[in-house]
Amino acid sequence: FDSLLLAKIIIIMVLFPMKKIETAQKTNVLSLTEHSLEEIPEHVFKLSSLRTLDLSKNKIQSLGNISQLSQLKSLNCDDNRLNIVALEPISKLSKLQTLSLGKNRLHGTVGGMGNKKPNQQQPHKQQTQNANVATPSFPYLPETIKQLKIHGNALPSIPRQICSVKLCRLEKLDLSDNNIAAVPSEISNLVSLTELNLDQNSLVSLPPQLGQLKKLKTLSLRRNHIRVTSTNFSPTTNPQPIPPSVFQDTMLIDLNLHGNGLRSGELNEFVGFDAFLERRKRVKDKNLYGGALTDMGVCGLD
Repeated sequence: FDSLLLAKIIIIMVLFPMKKIETAQKTNVLSLTEHSLEEIPEHVFKLSSLRTLDLSKNKIQSLGNISQLSQLKSLNCDDNRLNIVALEPISKLSKLQTLSLGKNRLHGTVGGMGNKKPNQQQPHKQQTQNANVATPSFPYLPETIKQLKIHGNALPSIPRQICSVKLCRLEKLDLSDNNIAAVPSEISNLVSLTELNLDQNSLVSLPPQLGQLKKLKTLSLRRNHIRVTSTNFSPTTNPQPIPPSVFQDTMLIDLNLHGNGLRSGELNEFVGFDAFLERRKRVKDKNLYGGALTDMGVCGLD
């Protein structure tokens, strides 16, 4: 009986994805989430008109021939086993607008050894050879991308390819739950950005170039390390950790600083913060933002 039941389960596991693939031929939408897949079924690559593909919560290490899905607009690869090299085919998806790569293995090298220290017992020659091996870089993404999520990958920094001037259509960027210690000045290249999520990183300050994002409306910085020892700010000796330009020159109306080392009284002393409060109140009064602001009082601070 146990053997028969096991056989039925195996048949169901094999046929269930195939049934979904057949349906996708009509709908151009395919979800294969939580199927314990180690690779993408070859039949998927034959769906030449597919627009939406959800591969989340599997064990996938390679995207195979996904570049054949030339009409794909939305791709979810959350919670898999992809490394940086595996992302290369994505650059050829010329119509892709939404991409989610959360909870993968994008922080290390090809073999996932990026965070390990060199073996002190290795011969010097072998260590030298290892040092000369090029670390793979993050691939350039399609210029059509509008929403990008790379949360939960232990990234030590923001890949320069994400801040490329070519991503001028990017509107929403989620880099939460990584190990990012600094935001590069090239963030200013993302001229269409309206939402930026940097929760749960290691940030102590932001660059003034963030203020060049004229369309930025939402900025989340929860559980970072932003704090001040004095509100007597000076550009050289005691720079303001959130530059005045972020408050004054953007469209920012939703700011969350919960879980940092700041107090609300200190935040009120920030240059430009009064302009931010006035703008937020004005938008709230006009009901242009649907009442979805984080906290009208102190941006998540006590």
